[in-house]
Amino acid sequence: MQIKTLKNYFRISMVGITFSLFLVFYLFSSYIHTNLAISENQKISEALSKQVFNSMYQVMRQGWSREQLQEFVNVTKDSFQGSSYSVDIFRWKKVEELFGKIEQSPITNDVQKVFESKQKFFETDKKSMKSVMPIIAKNECLKCHTNSKTGDILGAVKVDYNFEEIVSSTQNKYLLFSLIILPLMFLIAYYISLKILKRINLAIENFKEKIESVNSVKEFKNIDTTHVEKSFNEFEQIMEGLDTLSKKLKNIAVDKSILEFEVKLLDKMVITSDIIKDWKEYIKDLLQEIHIVLPVYCLITIFKTDEENYEIEIFWLGEPDEDIKKHMEKTSIDMITKYHNLTVIDYSINHNLSNGKYCLSSLTIDDIEHEAKSILLDTPRIGGIVGLGIQSNIEKDSIHSIVIDSILTTLLNLVGSIKAINKYTENLEFYATRDPLTGLFSQRVFRDLLSYEIKRAARHKYQFGVLVIDCDNFKPINDTYGHSFGDDFLKAFADLLKDSKRDEDILSRYGGDEFTVILPESTEREVYTVASRILEKVGNFELEAPDATKVSLTVSIGMAIYPNHSTHAKELFNIADTMMYQAKNQGKNAIRFPSEYDIEEIHKEVEDKSMIVLDAIKNEKIVAHFQPIMNTSDNSVEINELLMRIEIKDEVLTAGKFIETAESLGIVHKMDYIVIEKAFKKINETNYEGILFINLSPKALIIGEFIEKIVNLTHKYNINKEKIVFEITERETVKSFTLLEKFVKNLKLEGFSFAIDDFGSGFSTFHYVKRFPIDYIKIDGDFIINLHKDEKDLAFVKSIVALAKELKVKTIAEFVEDEEILKFLKEIDVTYAQGFYIGKPSPELSVRK
Repeated sequence: MQIKTLKNYFRISMVGITFSLFLVFYLFSSYIHTNLAISENQKISEALSKQVFNSMYQVMRQGWSREQLQEFVNVTKDSFQGSSYSVDIFRWKKVEELFGKIEQSPITNDVQKVFESKQKFFETDKKSMKSVMPIIAKNECLKCHTNSKTGDILGAVKVDYNFEEIVSSTQNKYLLFSLIILPLMFLIAYYISLKILKRINLAIENFKEKIESVNSVKEFKNIDTTHVEKSFNEFEQIMEGLDTLSKKLKNIAVDKSILEFEVKLLDKMVITSDIIKDWKEYIKDLLQEIHIVLPVYCLITIFKTDEENYEIEIFWLGEPDEDIKKHMEKTSIDMITKYHNLTVIDYSINHNLSNGKYCLSSLTIDDIEHEAKSILLDTPRIGGIVGLGIQSNIEKDSIHSIVIDSILTTLLNLVGSIKAINKYTENLEFYATRDPLTGLFSQRVFRDLLSYEIKRAARHKYQFGVLVIDCDNFKPINDTYGHSFGDDFLKAFADLLKDSKRDEDILSRYGGDEFTVILPESTEREVYTVASRILEKVGNFELEAPDATKVSLTVSIGMAIYPNHSTHAKELFNIADTMMYQAKNQGKNAIRFPSEYDIEEIHKEVEDKSMIVLDAIKNEKIVAHFQPIMNTSDNSVEINELLMRIEIKDEVLTAGKFIETAESLGIVHKMDYIVIEKAFKKINETNYEGILFINLSPKALIIGEFIEKIVNLTHKYNINKEKIVFEITERETVKSFTLLEKFVKNLKLEGFSFAIDDFGSGFSTFHYVKRFPIDYIKIDGDFIINLHKDEKDLAFVKSIVALAKELKVKTIAEFVEDEEILKFLKEIDVTYAQGFYIGKPSPELSVRK
């Protein structure tokens, strides 16, 4: 049976101990009593033997006759009848020789030993005792015992004593007495146990009361063991140990509420689109969340925006006094200048109120001076964050200090990430629609707005115009005065175009030194009037070069009118673009308006391209070219990008000259199959082990068997699917998100990789990052070509690289045209580089280790 309580255990122990003591006492006392009885009886037996012996000598001295001696022996033996004693007298041989035999008991072994040894014999056990005394001849005995001499043995006296009955009787009486006193011993033991248990119970109740009063780490830390009622030393030692433990816990224990808060804080590290939109509101809410657990009343974030410019955001739990605000501003600035060893800094400070319900009027400057906790970094981290601080009246112990440090570190990374993504988002949203150099709409936006304007004009039945404007001889300006001046010239030229157009006209930079204008609800005359105004203002335009030279240029302008010249966006633009080139061919600095003949020629050119494409498919004139992509870390060529070309006699047409025609004919996917199979065959023949990038047309998304056919080709030519990366241009898939998502997932399931081309140039950049398992990002070449000259381009590319690192996605820079650009790419950790400086497209696969 298992004893579960100390009370029962103690009682049972007391009973057991009492009974054991009683048993030991009884056995020991009985043993002592028996031994004393034996010892006493032994003395009596010896005395009796001597008495009989002496009596024998006296009889013998008196010269008794044989009959008298026999009578003496019989009387002696009879006198002990009915007692515990028995006495025997034995004659030895020499006596019998003279006086003859008498009646006596048989000689036993012990008597025989005495006859032989002439020594006294004594033997005892727990029941009886034997004593045999020898009768030795003396001088006086020789008178009668003439055949003996002094020292001879004449006989023996044997005394037997049986004391078993006496001992047994005594033990019974002693046992009876012990049984009478046993209950008394139990009563005494019970009384003692009650007294002891009472003191134990009192100590346990005190201990239990102290423990049950603890409901938090804070209460445990404050547990008082000094007022516990004194009990046993052992219990006092336990309470002292508890007191020591509580003191140690002050340095290591954390409240459950603190841990729950940290868990909640980690939950808030999941950055959502809502947080990115307004990170300041997020910090305000977070400050209130922190205040629930820790009494925090102020949070400061410090961002380094450029070399010596700092942005300080101070978030208050409630409205503080103006003096407190000013002091906090000074404290923040002093903190930056001291830590970064600066004398003067440019800064901006904003105060943000988290909740107007909280009152901080009791907050003093002393609180700020002595209750601040902050982290400052030597160099900016993600988002440019260099510091973060908390003002609070928190408890000053090591654990809370560790917790606050943990919160600060977490917030530092969290706020920096949010601010960085917010900044990147703003940049991406702007550059997705705008040209980074001039701030005008980009080519992408122009195409979308042109399509929109056609639909709107068709619905409302009005005309509108399109202008394509190209700078004449702009390249010599770049070559003569440098790209930096060339960029300044283009920005000034863009401003001129803004001043020349009407307010409702839509101006875009199409690329390089080419610009476009959409003129809504405009007739041919109105479009021509705007074009003429542009031509006139350009004629008066000059910009001073670094060497003080006045630099000017002319422009060639092409026109097209909807619906007069076309009702399709691509055709309308192509007509205006063709007219611009005709203006250039006819002497430049002119406006060219299409005639009926021009329209026919343009349509004829389109038909000719259609024939070229159809013939290329029929006669397999489609060939595979490969452009190398270099790893910037070691200059090795790990990737080749597959490019489609058409061979016509001695001429090789690039995809830009026929791909739109192929798409309009709906046969581009057939061309994809042909060029992919040729590339796979080349890989198989050359044992190429690198990665192959394959450009896909959006039409591939709607062809159900496309992936199946590609998989069959990989089996046919023994291609490792992990080495194949399908590349889709962002601008061409924005309208097919659901379809694209399914398509990409199927690609990934088959083991292929996925890349986004022209990343950052469209509206849907973040949607791609969020929804698709992207392996590579190809940064739009428009941001790369002037990377080393344009700070905005550099900042934007850095943003994409930082974002890609967070997502563990590799980056590829396009349009790498010289060593200087490549150097910049290496410095900002772009993974790969592609462009004519790295290698031009070739029919052969490039391999460089």
